[in-house]
Amino acid sequence: MKLIYDLRATIYNLGKSLKRIAVSLWVLVFGPSALNFKLSTFNLLPLILGFSVLVSLTGFNAPTYKMGKLKYSGGGDWYGNRTALPNLIEFCNKNINTNFAPDEGIVEVGSAELYNFPFVYMTGHGNVIFNDQEAANLRKYLIGGGFLHIDDNYGLDKFIRPQMKKVFPELSFVELPADHKLYNQKFKFPAGLPKIHEHDGKRPQGFALIWQGRVVCYYTYECDLGNGWEDYGTYPSDTQESRTKALKMGANLVQYALTQ
Repeated sequence: MKLIYDLRATIYNLGKSLKRIAVSLWVLVFGPSALNFKLSTFNLLPLILGFSVLVSLTGFNAPTYKMGKLKYSGGGDWYGNRTALPNLIEFCNKNINTNFAPDEGIVEVGSAELYNFPFVYMTGHGNVIFNDQEAANLRKYLIGGGFLHIDDNYGLDKFIRPQMKKVFPELSFVELPADHKLYNQKFKFPAGLPKIHEHDGKRPQGFALIWQGRVVCYYTYECDLGNGWEDYGTYPSDTQESRTKALKMGANLVQYALTQ
């Protein structure tokens, strides 16, 4: 399955990019007349190595993957928590050494582009509908190594559960215990999923769909984790403490999803 890149295309494109970079450095150092000199693999090598050292010293690394936000039908606000993922991405890149592109990618449930995202986030308050093709595509993505985080933004529960039954009719959501590895990545949550945004006094719960021993979908309920990832001050009840807690829990989730 192609989750991020086709390996052969990546190697081919990398070779072309390195050659362009080497030619640019050659001209920069020796002037335009240097283009008359034949660049062989042998004399390209020092320039390529020099550029690699320069990249290492400056700390620049091109993003290697994107985090996705799931666009679905049914009328629900799939676009909710607009500032959440860019903030989570920035936090993860700084704290757990991921290399996500700074902006999220919008991806539809039935799209082949789904396979380009190792981690996909879904949120909303309202109705969700997966047609047969979308359910089959999401199932194939998750079985093939993808990961879906469903974040109930309050009101999603009664809609998402039957739709995920279309995706995995043989599976049911199970609550993960507080000692699960997901809560014990870089950041420790001995009580399990934290409460971020209060609605009706219910305790937060983290549910999972587990396929052949692997968590393929994690569902945060009565927590509103994504609200805590948004820009500080988006909600009147925001505190720096709750926001930091939400971002740390999100980083744990990403770390677990990418390494389980």
